[in-house]
Amino acid sequence: REYFIPGSQQLLSAAGYREGFLWKRGRDNGQFLSRKFVLSEREGALKYFNKNDAKEPKAIMKIEHLNATFQPAKIGNPHGLQITYLKDNSTRNIFVYHEDGKEIVDWFNAIRAARFHYLQVAFPGASDVDLVPKLSRNYLKEGYMEKTGPKQTEGFKKRWFTMDDRRLMYFKDPLDAFARGEVFIGSKENSYKVLEGLPPSTQGNHWQHGITIVTPDRKFLFACETEDDQLEWITTFQKVISRPMLPQEYAVEAHFKHKP
Repeated sequence: REYFIPGSQQLLSAAGYREGFLWKRGRDNGQFLSRKFVLSEREGALKYFNKNDAKEPKAIMKIEHLNATFQPAKIGNPHGLQITYLKDNSTRNIFVYHEDGKEIVDWFNAIRAARFHYLQVAFPGASDVDLVPKLSRNYLKEGYMEKTGPKQTEGFKKRWFTMDDRRLMYFKDPLDAFARGEVFIGSKENSYKVLEGLPPSTQGNHWQHGITIVTPDRKFLFACETEDDQLEWITTFQKVISRPMLPQEYAVEAHFKHKP
């Protein structure tokens, strides 16, 4: 064990600090390039730098809004990790990997540890048992559906959907940095519901297995390729809608309503 050797990686991690290099997917060109990452609990952020000697980070990700989940199939690497954070209240995806499996697991655990210490301060009355489920989260469901716009006249387009807690995000490509759009899914007490099928007036060619999500403001229309997909998505939406909203989720809902 090297806990007490000055400068050892274990000591840095134990002190709430970690730095190293990860292969990061470029936002626009899709190339994976080596980038320096720094996780600092003291600064409350994970940062990455485009150049080794760069003074300013390319991005600052607050620990408060940070999530990490393993995505080997999606990223195409057995040690692939998807990191998300909120930028201007929209989700930003960062896809990284490391050749060494232990190294990527250590980064995952370091992010969880930083989240744990942040949550201990943010929720001083909460027990460790309450906080552990909040350290990181896997997505409730991901996959392709077709969608149409608010006027329901522009036809259906195939998109990649991710259900992250109460945020339903859709992307043109699964590895896009930003979602094309996000839909807040509230609770049944707040007039949210999911229906099988599409309204009879729906226009345009689409997959046969429709889903309608009703929100206080509008209806969202989706179509699935198979009946199994449709059933899985409906079950996922029902689980979210049947869960009462937390106080902080009302603020998120309000933001979505005032989004342009």
